[in-house]
Amino acid sequence: MTTNTLTKPAPAAAGSTGPYAARIQHVSKSFGRPGAQQQVLDNISIDVTPGEFVCLLGASGCGKSTLLSLVAGLDKPSAGTIETPGGRPALMFQEHALFPWLTAGRNIELALRMRGVPRAERRGEAERLLELVRLKGAYGKRVHELSGGMRQRVAMARALAQDSQLLLMDEPFAALDAITRDVLHDELTRIWHETNLSVLFVTHNVREAVRLGERVVLLSSRPGRVAREWQVDIPQPRRIEDSAVADLSVEITEQLRGEIRRHGQH
Repeated sequence: MTTNTLTKPAPAAAGSTGPYAARIQHVSKSFGRPGAQQQVLDNISIDVTPGEFVCLLGASGCGKSTLLSLVAGLDKPSAGTIETPGGRPALMFQEHALFPWLTAGRNIELALRMRGVPRAERRGEAERLLELVRLKGAYGKRVHELSGGMRQRVAMARALAQDSQLLLMDEPFAALDAITRDVLHDELTRIWHETNLSVLFVTHNVREAVRLGERVVLLSSRPGRVAREWQVDIPQPRRIEDSAVADLSVEITEQLRGEIRRHGQH
């Protein structure tokens, strides 16, 4: 039996001086007033190369979502620099955040409008993006008519409508059931290969990180630092139950547990 594999060019090494989609250099972030500040991130340095899929992994409260917000430009670091040469990244949240009074297509068109796409071209582009996420014919569907998985597909299409080279994803499948999540893992992998996007994906699910990522970056807690990185040399397409995925997940989970114990989390 022949197994079809999805192949992409190997990403450049982390910290390289070559092209990159995002460069995070010595970034720290603190909250609170002077004298009573809480440091959330400490001296984070990560490069995401063009077309690379990087998963940020760590326990709750380690600063994963904070770092994603900084890369998205929603907040500024207390120290260090963040560069996204391709322009403002697209951001997809855990909640779909669709406007319920708009149809699926109109939600996507809103992003196209903000991007400056002429009105005459918006519907066709929205329908193309819906077809890309395998929701052909759903243009006129209201949000309440869509399942949870379908809503996340629309949210993905809306993120893609921003035409950014870098897609930031903050636990977008965490609220979905296991079967729907597995289907959307397949869809995201397919879209990533078809579009050659760079993806920075936040999760606390170790198997999800290994299932999706080319590289997994583990953050420690209190404050978040890069504890370790793994290059995932497992051919795509992968299944979450694959033995190679399971084996690497066990290794990463042990490291994660060590970080949690070290910082006294339960």
